[in-house]
Amino acid sequence: MNNSMKRTVLILFFVGLLLNSCKDKEQPEIALPVNVPVTLTTIDSSGISSYTDLNATATYIIKTPIKANTTGYLNSVNVASNEFVHSGKVLFTLKTRESKVLGNTVNKLDPALNFGNAIRVLAPSNGYVNSVNVTVGNYVQDGDVLATISDSDSFAIVLSLPYELKKYLKIGMELEAVLPDDTVIKVRVQQFMPTVDVTSQTQNVVLKIIGKQDIPENLILKVRVPKEKNTNGISLPKAAVLSNETETQFWIMKMIDANTAVRIPIKKGIETDEKVEILSPVLTSKDRILKSGNYGVADTIKVKVLKNN
Repeated sequence: MNNSMKRTVLILFFVGLLLNSCKDKEQPEIALPVNVPVTLTTIDSSGISSYTDLNATATYIIKTPIKANTTGYLNSVNVASNEFVHSGKVLFTLKTRESKVLGNTVNKLDPALNFGNAIRVLAPSNGYVNSVNVTVGNYVQDGDVLATISDSDSFAIVLSLPYELKKYLKIGMELEAVLPDDTVIKVRVQQFMPTVDVTSQTQNVVLKIIGKQDIPENLILKVRVPKEKNTNGISLPKAAVLSNETETQFWIMKMIDANTAVRIPIKKGIETDEKVEILSPVLTSKDRILKSGNYGVADTIKVKVLKNN
């Protein structure tokens, strides 16, 4: 082998060593365990209730038509739409055709007859005037509707209750109603209407407001109808309870030491929008349960606690 060939072999040898060295440096490093950031929660032992929110409407149950009590001319109109009136207030006065024509003549002959006096139409109850249908000088027939009054004592919340939920309500029972601005008021079950809607199979329930509340007519509220209640049950926030895709298996992730959480199968009870009752296993206030960072993780994970809730 001549010198030229020897140099070529040596060059190839060193190039091979260099390539192997670079290849070794490109090997991936072994991944270190990652601590999942999580927040924790504990059990709630204050009990749990299941309820259904149903729509209800504020309304006046009794709306009384104010009718003319004789045939004649409207002598005065003493009320306007949306005005609040008290029982006994003179709303209208009427004069008959005869009194209008002969009143002054007859009274001159015998003033004691008061033949030309106007006939008064009075408010039958306290309430708001919905509408006034006439003006001064109109000629009306006996029985014509002059105005309509909403009886203030009949103001109530009317709940459309699916008939299958009737078993959860009783006369005198107190419920919570939530206004659109999130104000919560108390109402009491006063009466079940005697009919059921043919199409929806709902029964109207009259609820009276407890205390004084300034609520306009036709306002839509949400009434909470309780279904189940367990005063001794323990529960967890809904975010702490996980399930499989078919929702046939449920579990939580429970801390077993300072930085390790494991999967614990559970059995659920009552469930609300915020909480889930835990029937088994038995949990205590010392147990620390993952509230976030628990989704899609393995049965056992290393965690980094960010916050205790």
